[in-house]
Amino acid sequence: MTREDPVKHFFLWPAVLIVLVMAIFPLIYSLANSFMSLRLIPPRPARFVGLENYADLMVDDRFWQVVSTTSFIAFTSVTLQFVIGFAIALSLVKRVPGADFFRVSFLLPMLVAPVAVALVARQILNPTMGPLNQLTSFFGFSNLPFLTETKWALGSLIVVEIWQWTPLVILLLLAGLQSLPEDVYEAAELENASAWQQFWGITFPLMLPMSAAVYFIRIVESFKIIDTVFVMTGGGPGVSTETLTLYAYQEGFKKFNLGYTSALSFMFLAVVLIISLVYLAILKPHLEKYK
Repeated sequence: MTREDPVKHFFLWPAVLIVLVMAIFPLIYSLANSFMSLRLIPPRPARFVGLENYADLMVDDRFWQVVSTTSFIAFTSVTLQFVIGFAIALSLVKRVPGADFFRVSFLLPMLVAPVAVALVARQILNPTMGPLNQLTSFFGFSNLPFLTETKWALGSLIVVEIWQWTPLVILLLLAGLQSLPEDVYEAAELENASAWQQFWGITFPLMLPMSAAVYFIRIVESFKIIDTVFVMTGGGPGVSTETLTLYAYQEGFKKFNLGYTSALSFMFLAVVLIISLVYLAILKPHLEKYK
């Protein structure tokens, strides 16, 4: 049995303490602010209000609207990312001609900053000067309100999210597909199982734990969407495309209502936590089969 070297703690614990302080102090400070009436402009002295900020949020129609909007964007975009990403990953794992080229090219959108992607998308979807509307005008159709009507704006945001983040789903699922045992497929071929039967009988069940993890990660990340919405629509038209993080930004950095914004942040955490628990509870019986 090797003797434990106490010197390592001398180097390890300072770094651990710094990380803990930097992570925990802002969290505790924000939690304390959520129980205060704290506004910088117009300046007001901090006043303890208990759960008043949370009560105001619970009856705030705008809060529930942004929860609904964020959930719609997140679940719709991630579901389509998963379906498209799974299909492309299945194609790439079969070693189709040019697979290496496609693997690299499919990953490029993920490497671009979301703000840059949103800026390009806003120019492409411009209602008057955008290439898409110029193309529709060329064929005699009227301009499409990509960013000025709610349904079109939500659809545009979802398409941009799919374009940028499907490569991440491809990358993760492709790694999972490449780790599947080949002997199972060889046995299935001996039984004359079709490709469709192999997918539903072998690939999908074996990939379920990985698929659940990928979908969960992308849902949590999608709930934090702000840069794409901020650049493309600014939450408009009106507040119909406003998301939770953008709403927090509006309250915190434009209205400087820090107490309300802190409560909003923890309600945001509660929403994501509830969705996560429901998601895991639904999947648990299925995942236990593959432990």
